[in-house]
Amino acid sequence: MAKPLVILGVLLGVAAVSTIIALSVLYSQEKNKNAESSPDVAPTRPSTTVSTTLDQSKPWNRYRLPRTLVPESYNVKLQPFLTPDDNGLYIFKGWSTVRFTCKEPTSLIIIHSKKLNYTTPNGHRVTLRGVGGSQPPTIDKTELVELTEYLVVHLNGELQVGSMYEMDSEFVGELADDLAGFYRSEYMDGNVKKVLATTQMQSADARKSFPCFDEPAMKATFNITLIHPRDLTALSNMLPKGPSVPFPDDPTWNITEFHTTPVMSTYLLAYIVSEFTHVEQKAPNDVLIRIWARPSATAAGHGMYALNKTGPILNFFAQHYNTAYPLEKSDQIGLPDFNAGAMENWGLVTYRENSLLFDPQSSSSSNQERVVTVIAHELAHQWFGNLVTVAWWNDLWLNEGFASYVEYLGADYAEPTWNLKDLIVQNELYRVMAVDALTSSHPLSAPASEVNTPAQISEMFDSISYSKGGSVLRMLSDFLTEDLFKKGLSSYLHAFAYNSTTYLDLWQHLQKAVDSQEEIKLPSSVRDIMDRWILQMGFPLITVDTVTGNISQQHFLLDSTSVVTRPSNFSYLWIVPISSVRNGVQQENYWLEGVQQNQSDLFKTTGNDWVLLNLNVMGYYQVNYDEGNWKKIQNQLNTNLLAIPVINRAQVIHDAFDLASAQKVPVTLALDNTLFLIRETEYMPWQAALSSLSYFKLMFDRSEVYAPMQAYLKKQVTPLFNHFKTVTNEWKTRPEKLTDQYNEINSISTACSSGVPECKQLATELFSQWMANPSNNPIHPNLRSTIYCNAIAQGGEREWDFAWEQYQKATVVNEADKLRAALACTTHVWILDRYLRYTLNPELIRKQDATSTIISISNNVVGQTLAWNFIQSNWKKLFEDYGGGSFSFSNLIQGVTRRFSTEYELQELEQFKNSNMDTGFGSATRALEQALEKTKANIKWVKENKQKVLTWFTENSQ
Repeated sequence: MAKPLVILGVLLGVAAVSTIIALSVLYSQEKNKNAESSPDVAPTRPSTTVSTTLDQSKPWNRYRLPRTLVPESYNVKLQPFLTPDDNGLYIFKGWSTVRFTCKEPTSLIIIHSKKLNYTTPNGHRVTLRGVGGSQPPTIDKTELVELTEYLVVHLNGELQVGSMYEMDSEFVGELADDLAGFYRSEYMDGNVKKVLATTQMQSADARKSFPCFDEPAMKATFNITLIHPRDLTALSNMLPKGPSVPFPDDPTWNITEFHTTPVMSTYLLAYIVSEFTHVEQKAPNDVLIRIWARPSATAAGHGMYALNKTGPILNFFAQHYNTAYPLEKSDQIGLPDFNAGAMENWGLVTYRENSLLFDPQSSSSSNQERVVTVIAHELAHQWFGNLVTVAWWNDLWLNEGFASYVEYLGADYAEPTWNLKDLIVQNELYRVMAVDALTSSHPLSAPASEVNTPAQISEMFDSISYSKGGSVLRMLSDFLTEDLFKKGLSSYLHAFAYNSTTYLDLWQHLQKAVDSQEEIKLPSSVRDIMDRWILQMGFPLITVDTVTGNISQQHFLLDSTSVVTRPSNFSYLWIVPISSVRNGVQQENYWLEGVQQNQSDLFKTTGNDWVLLNLNVMGYYQVNYDEGNWKKIQNQLNTNLLAIPVINRAQVIHDAFDLASAQKVPVTLALDNTLFLIRETEYMPWQAALSSLSYFKLMFDRSEVYAPMQAYLKKQVTPLFNHFKTVTNEWKTRPEKLTDQYNEINSISTACSSGVPECKQLATELFSQWMANPSNNPIHPNLRSTIYCNAIAQGGEREWDFAWEQYQKATVVNEADKLRAALACTTHVWILDRYLRYTLNPELIRKQDATSTIISISNNVVGQTLAWNFIQSNWKKLFEDYGGGSFSFSNLIQGVTRRFSTEYELQELEQFKNSNMDTGFGSATRALEQALEKTKANIKWVKENKQKVLTWFTENSQ
């Protein structure tokens, strides 16, 4: 599934508001992340424990299925009703047959079932029969166990080992608008409300659509049949067997029967009934590719970009995996109501509209980058995840981490001029290090026994699984070399096709690849090296003393006084691959082999020589140097910055700010590392600085430090603003390179928020032109987020009302998202207060957008207190409407508490925790613990650094 959205936005100043962490219940492969949007929480392991009051000796009280029965196949027929029944409910009817084999003698059939009402033709909820001559025992009784989500069939005798049985059931479920299982999605087409039926099974909601053995390793084949209104189209994982035929009971309905699926997991099933239309093409390998969307979006050509990129990406992965695409078609569909960013259902991938559809008229380059990377992420899963599946959710990191890494390779193949591979450092690695450097982090892999309940499963879907998973796999691929990595990967996929694995199976196949050649030599086995990155949390800080050549490692913590309570079998030491550059020339690679300290002349310098470690930040670690080497690096940057590669110019800034937070270097050293930006035009170093300084903004935008800080930024950004003004011919054209387009946005948002008069004028003029002629928007899509935000911040009610009206009229979701974020930029308290109230009204703000809107408001310094008060007084309602498995709750807590840096705010947070114990915090449980930890760290940091920072900015802003 795809992961949390962060829209590329703006930093520092009111503009920061447009960096929203967008919603996601479980997620969102959202790319274009902005550093200011800190990662989705990844705190300690599941806080939800299995209730001890249940009798654990009864198998139906355990969350994991017994291994007594194994499914072979399912026949499922479903009829969704897209108009409400007499009680005002939307429902679906279902008929299901499951065929299973008995592996161990048992008198129980335990199968998952959630919120389904069964008909009882013979007094029982199911009927049972033997296959191939086997005689089943009679049924004693059936019961539904709500807590563990089971349908339990008690038999008057035992099922025979090796025998096969079939069980039929007929049931009704609610087609709710809860974005889970088989659900309904509503959208407006002009003034007409349209309803469609669609699915989201991951992780544990296939059971809400029909009774099934709903665990990923319980693979089977599926025969899906849909009964649907005849003017609508039915889609599923496979193509239909033939044309739809009229439903005998009522000719206004049709029946569509689909081909049998390959052996697959329940969480990858999908079926959709809608009026959507498509564009299609046949890929060179004869795979049918179709992009489905609302008819008006298809007609406007918004599916064409995805259509043109899907074929090349599928070909890239077929070559990368050395395995043909396993199905005959690849459908992708953009849904108006979708909680994830996207979901990799086999052969029918579902997306949020903004992650699939692209309108060149109103969508920005970052929207386009998002589309191509999300498509690549989901298509990567069609092999890795779908063909070969992790046996249980505790290894989710392997599935999602892998897709989070190779999405950059697939997208890079589809858009070779964009340098997308570099962005993984900013988007994944640095983003997740912010979470992984806390004591509340957790290892990538959890023991299977710690992950049982649906709530515990949904806690796996965090930035550690996605972004750290992707970062360490990228490091592994780098030290093995991509060719060896691909060789091991291909043998792994061939060995386990249509089966389930754990991460150790992948290590074994990579080891075979290493053993088959002489050139690449590792200091230890793949498993030994990787165990230290997978089984212990955090990452090492590598410290080099260039006087002696000494090199050492220690577990890096952002708060140096925090205490690590989680034990590690490896004493928080890693086996670390270290690349380095001396005076701009690459040196041989070095391994720090699981010891705390060592020495090498590679890292010893004399005279003006400098060394720099972790070339292009391929390694998942940070680096500190002796003061002399830092000074030489600064000197190099201030004389000829091109001697240091662009990613490492960003690294110098990023690592130094983290080191300063951890009190490893003075905060002034980190600030000194930004002085060269006055001559820097590249995106990554600027983005690293703006991300790091966004923390300073959060800590100081309510204090006297803010004015000199803004003055320094104004001084540094003015040359950049003028550079882009020239390059773009007075903002009329866009730069060629994608990263230059991103940095153009940074230059405008930073110049406007730090008070460059010409920038404020630019924002106001462009917005006024649009207000004068609403049908013709003169603002280029790339610049809309920042121009909207700054114009609304400088304007009043008139500007806000105009933007709100445009938001309500917006037909393209990307445009709506930009307006929705910008509406939170106003400096008028009463307008923000009204906007907050809108978030509780789904008619005004879609449910899927509620939490990200509240976060946008709290990102605005004027809205911070409002949003926090709003959450405190509405927690119960918010939690009831959006709670449970919803991923966005963790974002919400994390988003509104980011500025907390006083004892008073800490007390309020503790009070909030105590007074809502009864309601609970669901998926935000971890986030709340983290917020408390982070607030304490912020209080300490401000105390220690405020005076030094004030002095530095005052001296350097002249």
